[in-house]
Amino acid sequence: MQRLSGLLDGDGDAAVALFVDGPNVLREEFDVDLDDVRETAEAAGRLAVTRLYVDEHATPELMQAAEARGYDVRVTSGDVDVKLAVDATELVADENVDVLAVASRDTDFKPVLETAGRRGVSTLAIAPGEHGRSDALRNAADDAVVLGE
Repeated sequence: MQRLSGLLDGDGDAAVALFVDGPNVLREEFDVDLDDVRETAEAAGRLAVTRLYVDEHATPELMQAAEARGYDVRVTSGDVDVKLAVDATELVADENVDVLAVASRDTDFKPVLETAGRRGVSTLAIAPGEHGRSDALRNAADDAVVLGE
């Protein structure tokens, strides 16, 4: 795991909201384990929200495995990115979270991280692998992690 700054050295009291972009993270070429994603976010504090967003093509086995690992699975028939971005932005605006962690390789989430930062919420970008890393997300976040390094 490659870390870029000190956010993950927190004392564990921070409330962390983890949002995982399933279609962009859970790809065969990345071989990502949902437990690793969860543990990475937990390094920043206590998980208050743990969500996995998938589309209607997600297998029942994937959804069951995610739920067994404590994820709140959100299935959307539309664009997963839009639903995740709206939900994350609403949560940052309405809830008391200290850290927003987004696991994705999609630059569409850069505005979400920027909005969270403007509201005083620390941000963490989790990339599924070096080839799945988004420089835009890494640069927008307070801290960034590349899984598998």
